[in-house]
Amino acid sequence: MKLRKLSFIAITVACLINSLAAANTTARWNPIDLEFKAKVAAGTEFDLDFSATFTGPENQKLTVPGFYDGDNRFIVRFAPPEEGEWTYLTSSSERSLAGKTGSLSVTPALPGKRGPVGISKSNPQKFAYADGSQYFPIGFELDWLFAIDAENGEDIPKTRSVIRHVRENGFNQIVMNVFAYDVNWPRDPKLPAKYDYGKPSVFPYGGDNTNPDFSTLDLEFFQRFDRVVEHLDEQGIIAHIMIYVWNKQVSWPEAESDADNRYFDYVVKRYQAFPNLIWDISKEATGYGHNDRQYIVDRITRLRALDGHDRLVTVHDYGYCNQYPDTVDFISIQNWKAEIHRVMRDVVTKHDKKPVFNIEHGGYEGGPYHVFTGTYLTPLSNLERAYKIIFAEASITHYWQDTSWNVVIHDIENLPAEDQPKLHYYRHMADFIEKQQVNDLVTTPDAASAGFCLSNKDDFYMHLLPADHDALVVRQRPGYENGTVHFTWFDPLTGEYEDGGTRPVEKWMRVHTPQPYQLRILLVQFKKD
Repeated sequence: MKLRKLSFIAITVACLINSLAAANTTARWNPIDLEFKAKVAAGTEFDLDFSATFTGPENQKLTVPGFYDGDNRFIVRFAPPEEGEWTYLTSSSERSLAGKTGSLSVTPALPGKRGPVGISKSNPQKFAYADGSQYFPIGFELDWLFAIDAENGEDIPKTRSVIRHVRENGFNQIVMNVFAYDVNWPRDPKLPAKYDYGKPSVFPYGGDNTNPDFSTLDLEFFQRFDRVVEHLDEQGIIAHIMIYVWNKQVSWPEAESDADNRYFDYVVKRYQAFPNLIWDISKEATGYGHNDRQYIVDRITRLRALDGHDRLVTVHDYGYCNQYPDTVDFISIQNWKAEIHRVMRDVVTKHDKKPVFNIEHGGYEGGPYHVFTGTYLTPLSNLERAYKIIFAEASITHYWQDTSWNVVIHDIENLPAEDQPKLHYYRHMADFIEKQQVNDLVTTPDAASAGFCLSNKDDFYMHLLPADHDALVVRQRPGYENGTVHFTWFDPLTGEYEDGGTRPVEKWMRVHTPQPYQLRILLVQFKKD
């Protein structure tokens, strides 16, 4: 079998049964595949216990499980968290895989690489990259991303195409399934077959979804899924991987059976080293009667025991996250309520030690082919809800109907202009979040007569005004009574800023919204005399 090569630097180490020590070089946070050869009894390849313990600078130790990759090859995939010299020692009940040693020389991170996403050390309700830089999730749902190039053994052109649109428009996280089969709702009769990825022929187990063979796993499925996760990493996009989905007609084995554990463990072993990874146990994890919440608790416990890289974990189910917040690293919520800002503020306030991620807010931007009817279908209604969530100090995921589920239009640029999604609104959002350092701001409800406010609680305030607001009254801030205040308008639809003028500070300062009346943000900068 031709060895799979990670395009962003992969180094393969052949370790024979007579135990050869090998020295290798890779970059900090960059996955490296260490390959070991062993002949084992047929049928035991996926269940074999095999791992390597890595020892790094200051005696830092990480134990990483290995996985079978076909042709008598076993892989330990490792992403070193620190630069410097590392050594490793393998362990296994299979003698030919035990006691192998080697070393790694780890250089500084590659240009532009910021490491895995974790929780900010300065604020437990915010995310940050391992290098300390801020990360504000702007997610994009692409459940069937695994499928669009799964039958192409040579390349992933459709994946590259759709991800280019996602990345160029400011999205920095893809919410996706390892596998999904089909939706439960009718198809649009106008839908071209080339965009319909329901009922894919690929399957993570042996056989197929109709006639599954749960005694084994399909290595080609996972080798091709590697390409997708790898490409997202190359593009600087987080892969938010939902290991299961229970409402998309997948023929899963019985919960907690050997076959269930085999699949779950293999996914964790194979993908944990990717620095752009976030774990999610299942989409809408407890909403379809597949299991109880204790099963999810047990899955997370099992995952954390296997994941030597300690990637973030959540569950696409607020009922679960709300009941068992200590088991997840951040809170995911799906909520369609009209008063979304208030709902999100309640959640953020209740879970004040963890980030809050609205993974599905009931808005599904429409496209040329109808897929699923939510509550909010227009681009502007989706955008306004997204900003309300952000002004509640939470983060968001966007759904475009023609990429979110079984329908994936990968060549968006070929659509007529009127059928293309308004994804550029989110490019403006991403630029705004970065420029205004939104992660550093907090909700400030008493700063004006209307709208929603984030501020540094000193001299800088910004007010979100929905489309029905034609004015607001800004309140004087303590300490600036004799100073001046400067106003700047931001247009979320165009990304443009407009100077609103400077005036002396007064107790009440009425500011009129520029016409036409639409969603806008007012930036308020106070200065002392």
